[in-house]
Amino acid sequence: MADVISNLNHSPIALLAQALRREREKAGITVTELAKRAGIAKSTLSQLESGLGNPGLETLWSLAMALDVPVSRLIAQPRQQVQVIRAGEGTPLVSGQANYIATLLAACPVGAQRDIYRLSVQPGEPRLSEPHQPGTLEHVILCSGRARIGPAEQWVELSAGDYISYSADCPHIFDALEANTTAVMLIELA
Repeated sequence: MADVISNLNHSPIALLAQALRREREKAGITVTELAKRAGIAKSTLSQLESGLGNPGLETLWSLAMALDVPVSRLIAQPRQQVQVIRAGEGTPLVSGQANYIATLLAACPVGAQRDIYRLSVQPGEPRLSEPHQPGTLEHVILCSGRARIGPAEQWVELSAGDYISYSADCPHIFDALEANTTAVMLIELA
């Protein structure tokens, strides 16, 4: 029975609930203030802190920006000595704007300022990301397919095997040009 309870406490939504409450209290702000800063409904935030709901990628980014923490701090699984995430595993973060899924592979450890994601993107509406904290860089290696990636005003078309690095403290896009486009993205925080 203790294993079942332990597993429930480590479910992605339970970890998110604990992290939201911890980071909000650490920042010394109320649920009302955090909801206002993130541009989401207070009831939505209350549900998330209670371990209910299924937030989209945009909601998680808004909350992380409002708390001034990397999104990985809100969703990371407890660190293991050896960690393997097989293809198709991990907690997918689904965008509400585009057919774009980001799966956190490695959260930045204390003292480090980077997160690593596996992306799975389909053609359609481009994923337009709002600016991250000043000085943030994104590094992307396109694994399969083709895509337009980079600052919204200076995107570059990439093919499988190509790499790009760009400032992510301005609006930026990921626009898949072929079905089943995949990439690995490293976000380097200032």
